[in-house]
Amino acid sequence: MSRAKLCVRRAIRPAILALIMTGLPATAAGQDLAVIGGTVHTVSGEVLEGATVLIQAGRIAALGHDVEIPAGIRVLDAAGRVVTPGLFDATTSLGLVEVGMVSSSVDSRLDGDPVRAAFDVVDGINPRSVLIPVNRAAGLTTVLTAPGGGLISGQAAIIDLTGSSTDEMVVVSGAAMVANFSSSVAGGSRGGASLRLREVLDDARFWHDNRAAFDAGGTRGLSASRLDFEALGPVLDGEIPLIVNVHRAADIEAVLRIADDFGLNLVISGGSEAWLVADRLAAARVPVIVKPLTNNPAGFDRLGARFDNASLLHQAGVEVVIGSFNSHNARWLMHEAGNAVRFGLPWGVALRAVTLAPAEALGVGDLYGSLEPGKVGNLVVWTGDPFELSTRAETVVIRGVVTSPDNRQIELLRRYRYLDGESPDFE
Repeated sequence: MSRAKLCVRRAIRPAILALIMTGLPATAAGQDLAVIGGTVHTVSGEVLEGATVLIQAGRIAALGHDVEIPAGIRVLDAAGRVVTPGLFDATTSLGLVEVGMVSSSVDSRLDGDPVRAAFDVVDGINPRSVLIPVNRAAGLTTVLTAPGGGLISGQAAIIDLTGSSTDEMVVVSGAAMVANFSSSVAGGSRGGASLRLREVLDDARFWHDNRAAFDAGGTRGLSASRLDFEALGPVLDGEIPLIVNVHRAADIEAVLRIADDFGLNLVISGGSEAWLVADRLAAARVPVIVKPLTNNPAGFDRLGARFDNASLLHQAGVEVVIGSFNSHNARWLMHEAGNAVRFGLPWGVALRAVTLAPAEALGVGDLYGSLEPGKVGNLVVWTGDPFELSTRAETVVIRGVVTSPDNRQIELLRRYRYLDGESPDFE
């Protein structure tokens, strides 16, 4: 596929997403709210001191110093506080896992064939998961909840961490295809992984070009199921990204070759040794999702892991996305970003890496990731610098609704902090 054709298809996607958002259920459409007096980090523009963010019907209606607040609207005073967009984590399985060691509570993996492209996580999402309120209270408002395992794990979904049903939570189903590249996923060889991935992509392209002949039994045998090939169509067309979990520099180069040969919209995830091939990643305009607190050689594919990976990638011109690579503790996302700053990533770039950068990498940057009129009203009011350990998310707003800070950990603290039964409730 030509690069020009790919850009056209990427440009169409935000318009489609805008139509999706206008069709949200009434219970998820948000409310009217004005957040006033805070230091507003828009991410896409300048920092505004003492500004107002006006949200109406779940969308940001106005932003600045001279915003007229309609009568009767709820006003939230953020004076002396820091206001940012809601955090966006592109590396979780929130809603798909409850207790990792209990298989009946894990819906993020489909066992069997290593090619699971047709596997869509949406029907496995549990909107009542106790992990959602815990992570939301730390400032997470939107995540990519993704499958794992196999060579091609399946389709991930973008969800807002609000709503009492899956339909209310889901922003985009089939938002990305997730794959893994290592010696363990196909025949015990990295060359085998490359061979199998190329074979499946080539067969998918062949199937899309010869569907009638396939249905009539007039084609050669193919390497995966009809449903898998159908699911890979948007990947081959560049309409959704292929997120590949890969760490070794040589493996990243192999994945880049595959993406170039098939014209894929590629995102690298993990990338412990990505700094070694930063120039190639920058030239290919491939975003990299990193975990800054990774510097151990956890395997022979990560011998080059280092704390300043994110900083080196940014210096080379790579779009850096920071992920928690966690579900139970996705709330540590800001600690990861703060440590990236500690090791050289500029403060503003780190904030972008947990807000606008993941939104843009996943094709929803026109709706999420920054504070601008027209975007979804997701924001966080922080007690101070959000990268400081002592700072907490004082107020979390999703689609214009101030969410409850209550979660299972707070409830347990209220119950067991005082055993004499006479102390006041924890606040």
